[in-house]
Amino acid sequence: MKSLFKITLVLVIALSLSSCFDEDHRNYEYFPNMYEPIGYETYGAYDIFLNEQEAKLPVEGSIPRGWMPYSYEDNLDGYDKAKAELKNPLPYTEENVNEGQALFTLYCAICHGDKGNGKGTLVEREKILGVPSFDDAGRAITEGSVYHVMYYGLNTMGSYAAQTSEKERWQIDHHVMDLKAELEGGSKREFLTEEEADQFRNNNARYKRVFGNAFGNSIEQNFDKEKTVTKNDTTTK
Repeated sequence: MKSLFKITLVLVIALSLSSCFDEDHRNYEYFPNMYEPIGYETYGAYDIFLNEQEAKLPVEGSIPRGWMPYSYEDNLDGYDKAKAELKNPLPYTEENVNEGQALFTLYCAICHGDKGNGKGTLVEREKILGVPSFDDAGRAITEGSVYHVMYYGLNTMGSYAAQTSEKERWQIDHHVMDLKAELEGGSKREFLTEEEADQFRNNNARYKRVFGNAFGNSIEQNFDKEKTVTKNDTTTK
């Protein structure tokens, strides 16, 4: 008798719940916060914010994570100073050079050519003219001048500071200097061993300032793990 009562009770409850079903209206929600957002919507208007504006400018002096200020100005004097003073802070390792070659193929070869001779696809199709070869004696490019041009752009070449990180630009820089040496008939540099690369990092003040942190680790080593966060994260103080 008790079993029959329990079965009847379950059926009554089931029928009661099903009778509330209405295709035209939302029914009772279980855990409604799974459907209704609690956080503030981007660009939404809320009384809690100044001027009811959710989207705010970063705090003055904030910089994006993984970014360091570039001290050379976008003018001829800045170019000349970077050309004379600025050196590649990344060790010349096989990994850095291979990454630089891949990035060069992606961003640069379409104009400069795979060999750096200024005969890229767009040049051969006469879509763009006047792209110099990397061994052009009049320009006499250096590690610093190559980086400066990638950062700011020059003439018809735009800046690649938004598309690439500082590490990636220096990796490209290694490959560009290799192409220049090859065009000039020079020999290819030997890759640094792991021990030599560590010594290079420890002795390079700019490397430690740009890529090092207080714990002795390097952003160069950790960069790939945080690449997405570094490029898409908002600013941090």
